[in-house]
Amino acid sequence: MTTLTPASASTTLDSINPATGEVVGTVPLTPIAEIPAIVARARAAAKDWAALTPAQRADILRPAGQALMDRSEKLGRLLSREQGKPFKDGIGEVQGCGHRLSDEVDEIAAAVQPQVLTGEGVESTIHHDPYGVCAAITPWNFPMLMPHWMALPALVTGNTVILKPSEETPLIAQAYADVLSEFLPVGVLQVVHGREQGPALVHADVDLIAFTGSKATGQAIMRAAADGLKRVILELGSKDPLLVLEGADLDKAAEFAARNSFRNCGQVCVSTERIYVDRRLHAEFIAKLVEQAAAFTVGPCDDESAVIGPMIHAKQKAHVTAQIADAVSKGAKVVFGNQPRDGNFITPTVLDGVTHAMDIMTTETFGPVACVMAVDSSDEAVELANDSEYGLGAAVYGEESLARSAARRLTAGMIGVNRGIGGAPGMPWVGARQSGIGYHAGPMGHRQFCQVRVVSRNA
Repeated sequence: MTTLTPASASTTLDSINPATGEVVGTVPLTPIAEIPAIVARARAAAKDWAALTPAQRADILRPAGQALMDRSEKLGRLLSREQGKPFKDGIGEVQGCGHRLSDEVDEIAAAVQPQVLTGEGVESTIHHDPYGVCAAITPWNFPMLMPHWMALPALVTGNTVILKPSEETPLIAQAYADVLSEFLPVGVLQVVHGREQGPALVHADVDLIAFTGSKATGQAIMRAAADGLKRVILELGSKDPLLVLEGADLDKAAEFAARNSFRNCGQVCVSTERIYVDRRLHAEFIAKLVEQAAAFTVGPCDDESAVIGPMIHAKQKAHVTAQIADAVSKGAKVVFGNQPRDGNFITPTVLDGVTHAMDIMTTETFGPVACVMAVDSSDEAVELANDSEYGLGAAVYGEESLARSAARRLTAGMIGVNRGIGGAPGMPWVGARQSGIGYHAGPMGHRQFCQVRVVSRNA
């Protein structure tokens, strides 16, 4: 719940604690008229930055990992006050970025080393060069992890970066950029703040746009990028399914369903938003899911007993409660939760008897609701799971061969079999359909921030 006041009245952006409504802090709004100059500074800095090797850039950034660890409690508490998640989760997010940074910069540098191919009397070298200026536009649900997810590979691969964080969480993103900037040359990493500043940055003279957020905004970015054929990396919405099939370990399936539906108050891009359960397992699964749901206590970030915090703002809460009300009006049954709560808090909720005639099964929820639908076969479960415009993640629990067969028929980009989507080191984070274009992480993802060039000579 961020307050943007008219430029005539104020030149600042207040960040609001979603649990209390109190002002956490303020950042200056970036005048839109200054964005061309900001981009020009980034482009001027790009020449010397790109001239370094990836390993040299990695070495420059390496000390930032320890700096994040040293300040993790202070920064994590700031993150939690601004975004709403419990202190332990906010501190954990900062520590996750700091602890892995040294290994990550080496992984990125290794991914973009030249590759040599030979044959038929020719030697070809594949180079992965920086694009130039990268605009990184990041969301509020993981307000340090997502800037880290974009800025670090963009920087190590030789781009300069202009970070435009969500106006809901500007303070922690600025703090993250400030830590990295202690070790970077001037102009290599800059931050702009404000809602309208995002479109202005997209229209400016940037070479690459990396964005995580809504499908509608992603479409707008694609349209704006089309004139200059700017490169884009877009992670957009999702409606992740979970299939619970014959032979499933119901304790593990229910535990995963609750955790992945409710963590971070359901405000996760790969939250489980649709659950299809073999009808023969349905009653037992529901009972176990309700038992798991009861453990997700709700409270402000400083409540040590809270497992999840509030929704980010009143508009998001209203969206979730409206979807629940629509589903109930069309025959869904509330089997847990949905008790009224003050402010931006919402009780984790389990709905049974949902159908695809309900908005909550087709439109992204981004809230703590587990929606369960009984099915008569694995084929029906797969068909319903694929009945979506989205395709980011999915999970299948069941007898191993049955679950693997179902997984291979799903249209999602990342699929877990008897587990979540997290995979082996080096896997890319990738969506299908309208869940995005391009991907992050691993060698494949790191190279998304590079222009491939091939130089061939006679061997």
